[in-house]
Amino acid sequence: MLFTPARIGTLTVSNRLVRSATAERLGLPDGRSRPRLLQMYRDLARGGVGLLVTGHLFVHPAGRVHPEMAGIHTDALIPYLRGLTDLVHREGGHIAAQINFGGMRCRPDAVPEALAPSSVDFPFLPQPAREMTEEEIWTVVEAFGQAARRAQVAGFDAVQVHAAHGYLINQFLSPLVNRRTDGWGGDLRGRMRFLREVARAVRAQVGPDYPVFIKLGLLDGVEGGLALEEGLQVAAALREMGFDAVEVSGGLDDGKRPLSIRPGIRSEAEEAYFRPLARRVRAVTDLPLLLVGGLRSRKVMEEVLASGDADFISLSRPLICEPDLPRRLWGGQERAACISGSRCWPETPEDEGIACKCAGVQRPL
Repeated sequence: MLFTPARIGTLTVSNRLVRSATAERLGLPDGRSRPRLLQMYRDLARGGVGLLVTGHLFVHPAGRVHPEMAGIHTDALIPYLRGLTDLVHREGGHIAAQINFGGMRCRPDAVPEALAPSSVDFPFLPQPAREMTEEEIWTVVEAFGQAARRAQVAGFDAVQVHAAHGYLINQFLSPLVNRRTDGWGGDLRGRMRFLREVARAVRAQVGPDYPVFIKLGLLDGVEGGLALEEGLQVAAALREMGFDAVEVSGGLDDGKRPLSIRPGIRSEAEEAYFRPLARRVRAVTDLPLLLVGGLRSRKVMEEVLASGDADFISLSRPLICEPDLPRRLWGGQERAACISGSRCWPETPEDEGIACKCAGVQRPL
């Protein structure tokens, strides 16, 4: 099934392999990216991935997570973004823009003041965060809508809303972070309001037929955070909100026990670590599911698809190691070369963006 066509809303892709959004760390001060991103996307498109999802793009300057994060916050970027989408389309690929606002995860070298649903200062944050005013909340809601419009105009085939990994939408869902007593907090319905309004703003800009999907942090990895049962209630409401598919992932963690990026995946038994969550989501929604998290062997990928636990296989680290992995799997390679060492991120000032740096990686010819 891995190399059969599949759909996300009105978008049909040639196979079920997705390049999960990966922060390339190539952003420039104006929101564009360094030229290396063009080669990176060209390699991924030529490598045969069914859908390429960009690294998260900030929808408003106040939500820039780090200085190397690229943006989609101004119409001035549309011609540049059109260049990215044209490049991918020339190679026969499809590309989605992931849109995001960092909130309390924004670093002080990117924004002078971090914003959050409530004022928080956890030890694992880069800086204290201030509670957003209602006016600021509506500004960010509108920024998501405008970012989706820009993506559509720039030729992206779809938009993915980032609601995982401890970023702002995840923060509004989390009772640990969202301690508001107005209409944006309280019970789960109140904490879901921000996501609902973002979904409404996006649909208002792109219309009913443009593919819009979501990356959902189903549960937090910190005490007092979003619990699985509440995360499943959010998942159950996604179709009604207007989403066309959901990528199952983790939520807020403190870095000590990372939910979403696990090291040392050496055996099939360690693969697909979010598969149990995907099964729970499958029970509450009929939306197409994208499964990310430790998938390395074609055997496990095919088993996941055949079981119905997911409709798409999302990959991040393996495609940093082997951008042409889809073609390699099609040609008979049984397993990704990635050893899950997580040394993908820049380690020195001389490093330009993400790259595989793990010693001992053996890439088949």
